[in-house]
Amino acid sequence: MIYVVIPAGGSGTRLWPLSRAGHPKFLHPFTGTSASLLQATVQRAAPLTTPERTMVVTGAAHAAAVARQLTGLPEENILVEPSPRDSCAAIALAAAVIAVRDPDAVMGSFAADHLIGDPQSWVETVQAAIRGAEQGLLMTVGITPTRPETGYGYLQTGDPVGDGPMRPVTEFKEKPNAEVAEAYVRSGRYLWNAGMFVWRVSAFLAELARQQPALHAGVTSIAAAWGSDEQDDVLGAVWPTLPKISVDYAVMEGAASAGRVATVPGDFRWNDVGDFHTLGEVLPADADGNVVLGMDDKAEVLLRDSSGMVVVPQSGRLVATVGVRDLIVVDTSDALLVCPRDRAQDVKAIVDELKERGEDKLV
Repeated sequence: MIYVVIPAGGSGTRLWPLSRAGHPKFLHPFTGTSASLLQATVQRAAPLTTPERTMVVTGAAHAAAVARQLTGLPEENILVEPSPRDSCAAIALAAAVIAVRDPDAVMGSFAADHLIGDPQSWVETVQAAIRGAEQGLLMTVGITPTRPETGYGYLQTGDPVGDGPMRPVTEFKEKPNAEVAEAYVRSGRYLWNAGMFVWRVSAFLAELARQQPALHAGVTSIAAAWGSDEQDDVLGAVWPTLPKISVDYAVMEGAASAGRVATVPGDFRWNDVGDFHTLGEVLPADADGNVVLGMDDKAEVLLRDSSGMVVVPQSGRLVATVGVRDLIVVDTSDALLVCPRDRAQDVKAIVDELKERGEDKLV
C-alpha cells in the first residue's frame, strides 16, 4: 500500500461560471455521475491504498468542502495550505509529513481534477510506476498521445528499460506549437505530461534538498511541527516564505537531466477536464451529440433541431435552444455563458476581465 496525495487547488477558470474560486472544478460532478472529480480521484486510488494513507492538500477556502465530500478520510489527512504556493510546495509538504510517519514510504501524487475512463488500467500503470519508485527513481505516469496536442506539456523518453514498460525521461518539454506537436507524436518518443508522480519520499526529498534547499528546509520544519501545538505558528511563519514554483520546474526537470526520472506510458482514457468543449467530448451524449451536465430535479432543458451542444442548467429555469449547433450554454443563478465550442479556451478571458473590473463575487 502506497500513500496517495491528492493536490486539490486551482479555480478552473475555463469552466466558469460553474467553477468559481470559492467552489472550484474538483468539487463539481464533472464525471457523468453524482461523484465530484475529487471523490472520483479518491475512489480510483482505493485499490492502491487505504483512507489512512490518503491525503488531500488544499487551500483554506476549500478545506471544509473537501472534508464534507470525503467523510471517510481522517480529518488530519486534509493538509490545509494558508495560501497558494504552486504545486511543489503542496506536494513537498505532503512528502515531508509522510516522511515523519514512514521514512521508507512510497507516495503517489495525483491531481484532483482529472477524468480517467479506464480506472483498472490506470491502477495497473501506477503499479508499474511503483516498481520503478522502489528502485529509487522519481517516476511519472505519461500518457500515450492520441493526437498532436498543443495544450499539454510532453515528456521526451529514451528506450524502454529491459522487458518492461519503463522508459527514462530525458527532458520535460513545454507546450509545443502544432508543427512541433506533430513531430513529437510521429517520433513515438514523447508522452503527454499528466502531472502524475510516484516516488519514495526519501528520494524526492533528497532531490528537493539538492535543487531547492530553501523549500526543503521550510517544509521539513513545518512537517516536524505537524500535529503539535506549534503547527499553526510554524506554518504561518514559514509557508509565506516558500518559493512559488511548480514541481516540474523545481525538481523534475533537473532530476531528469541527472538521469533520475523515468516514466511508464499509460493508455487509460485520461482527460484533464480543461474546458466545457472537452467535457462534451468525453461525457455521454444523446443521438444528436448533445451533452447535458449536472441537471437537477428543478432544471429543464429543451433542445430543438440542435446538435453538438454542451448545456449546464444550474439556475432552476428552462434552458431552450432552437436550430443551433456546437455551442456551450452554462446557466447559473448569477451568470449566463454562451459561446461556440471551439472558443471554449477563451472563457478564461472573461474571468480575467471580471477580476480587472473588481467583480470578485462573480469569479
